[in-house]
Amino acid sequence: MIRRDLFPELARAALQSPAVTLTGPRQSGKTTLCRAFFPEHPYRTLEAPDHRAFAAEDPRAFLAQFPEGAVIDEVQRVPELLSWLQGIIDADPAPGRWILTGSQNLGLLESVSQSLAGRTEVLHLLPLTWQEVQRFDRHPASLEEAMFCGGYPRIFDRELDPSRWLRSYVATYVERDVRTVANVGDLTLFQRFVELCAGRTAQLLNYSSLASDCGISQPTARAWLSILETTFITFRLTAFHANLGKRLVKMPKLYFHDTGLACWLLGIREPGQLRSHPLRGPIFETWVISEIVRNRMNQGETRGLSFYRDHNGAEADLVIETPRGLTLVEAKAAATPTSALFRGAERVRRHFADATRPDAPLPEVAVVYGGSEFQARSAGSLVPWERVREVAFPGKEE
Repeated sequence: MIRRDLFPELARAALQSPAVTLTGPRQSGKTTLCRAFFPEHPYRTLEAPDHRAFAAEDPRAFLAQFPEGAVIDEVQRVPELLSWLQGIIDADPAPGRWILTGSQNLGLLESVSQSLAGRTEVLHLLPLTWQEVQRFDRHPASLEEAMFCGGYPRIFDRELDPSRWLRSYVATYVERDVRTVANVGDLTLFQRFVELCAGRTAQLLNYSSLASDCGISQPTARAWLSILETTFITFRLTAFHANLGKRLVKMPKLYFHDTGLACWLLGIREPGQLRSHPLRGPIFETWVISEIVRNRMNQGETRGLSFYRDHNGAEADLVIETPRGLTLVEAKAAATPTSALFRGAERVRRHFADATRPDAPLPEVAVVYGGSEFQARSAGSLVPWERVREVAFPGKEE
């Protein structure tokens, strides 16, 4: 097992809160991390039918097995267990006793907020960051391989073929998780919907177009996209809003958490296809944005990200808000460093200059590109794709 970047946050939470709830997609490494970090805690998974039946039929007796606490995996399978756990925690609020994991965000968090409000800290473990991927003995050596392989730990831990593993992952996800989260009658049509979403990664989310292309209603498209978000397949990036005298786009953008999964859904079966693929740019942007999201979540930071686009076409792929000010981030798949890479961000930066007072600090600019050379220019920083982590926390020392 490699060291995960969430480790310090998990340690901090376990020292401060009687329960820690760890969410994330299936196969992101939640169980491995918790069992390694809490080796003295008994472990039970509610995926096992016998443990699930015991917890559901006699929750008091199930929890009484663990007087010093436990790691309980996939706890969303028996949500009523959390109500019984509430009384146990109130009787003994010693920190770090109860470690709960789950792979369904919405259902789990609703149960936690109802039963364990103020008693648990919620953390998110997403697929591997690039920094974590590099800790494996065998890891991608190029940008195309990094995007193609994605970040699910088992691919690297067992040196598996990404396409074969992701094929099984999608089949398992559709057959099991979708039926658990919602009553989707036509699973074949749902998988087609997921594939269409992959073709729209890093694009504005247009429910009408998505529903029309899939042959479903807009309400169904919204419900199905909610399933993808609940199970950590996709996420939405909200639009930046400020009074800049511009008509800003309000629609969110759609992203996949893992580019390897997006590549498989798009029919990409080897890294070389990405060199000339028509969606190379959106896939690279997805890789950059999801990397920044993962790095920030691993340090407990879940806010402060948006994108900028106005109705005249001025846009920045990402706006990072910090106490020091704003940073505009652009993702450019080109490998050659040129001043043209800054053109879009410079246009947005001028909008801030025109709309704010003269002494107000202007946004910083960082362009993450497909090359290997870092350059500090007057227009901003040109950051190699392998150093994307440095962009996630503007102004913070590594």
